[in-house]
Amino acid sequence: MSADGRFFCADAAQSRGDPLAGTAPYGSVWVLIEYPGGWPSNGFDGLALEPAAKSLVFAAAQAVRARILLIRRHGRRAPEGPRRWAVLHHDSAGADRQRWGTWSRDEDLAGIAGALAATGEPGLPPVVLVCTHGQHDTCCAVRGRPVGRALSERWPELVWECSHVGGDRFAANVVVAPDGVYYGGLDAATSVDTVAEHLADRVHGEHLRGYTDLFPPQQAVVAALLRRFGPAGRYGYTVVATAREHDHWRIRVLTRTPVPAAFDIEVRSHRTAPRRLTCRGLSMSSAVVYEVTSIGVVRSRPPGPAPRMG
Repeated sequence: MSADGRFFCADAAQSRGDPLAGTAPYGSVWVLIEYPGGWPSNGFDGLALEPAAKSLVFAAAQAVRARILLIRRHGRRAPEGPRRWAVLHHDSAGADRQRWGTWSRDEDLAGIAGALAATGEPGLPPVVLVCTHGQHDTCCAVRGRPVGRALSERWPELVWECSHVGGDRFAANVVVAPDGVYYGGLDAATSVDTVAEHLADRVHGEHLRGYTDLFPPQQAVVAALLRRFGPAGRYGYTVVATAREHDHWRIRVLTRTPVPAAFDIEVRSHRTAPRRLTCRGLSMSSAVVYEVTSIGVVRSRPPGPAPRMG
């Protein structure tokens, strides 16, 4: 609680020591729609757009499990000319692609449906998204806006404020797309350092929530390796096998970094006691935590997947 009795979910999570690793939502496609005005609490769903155009975008995004985010430049400054939209595709081999367009009328958003079905352009710089969605959660605004300002001053062409990305209690949240990398627990200073290192292809484990092409226990494993052995490139670690038995995983990871060639890693999960996880939500909810219990080194690169469990 703050001095005036208000509850802030990010303060509470920080006090509890809620782990970041393993909390990035799964996905590989993003739809970005520039909307500089106020955002409804439910983002794109709450916009008063022309119904046919809105339905077309929603259906096309849903078909490929794309996440729709509203974006704007820091300070809600009005765009010069038409507003922009983008479709970003992440490829697990690193061949990420983007397609950008513009819209002045709601009907122009129909171009997003075609872009979702197209290949897109490779080699474009990544997009840095900072969640500042105050109508969704207070901490996203309180903690996100200073981060948005700091990053926008450093990389004005790459950085956008965005609507809800998940994990309010980990604000400030930054997503680099289409790289598919979630960072959390950032402030103005740590965000600049984290993004600068990311753009130099050096991902650090300290603020990493996870890679969106991995599932939560796999995300926790990669974060643990980065914390133990230091930063590595976005594709420095590759998960090659995952076996599960109840709340226990055994995950094999290959590496291109100077550390040993492969690891067999044990992970256990457990649910926390019920607690308030967002500023606006009054209900109590539990969260799943993934704990890396051992990291075993495989001295020679193995020819096949990890052995079956059980």
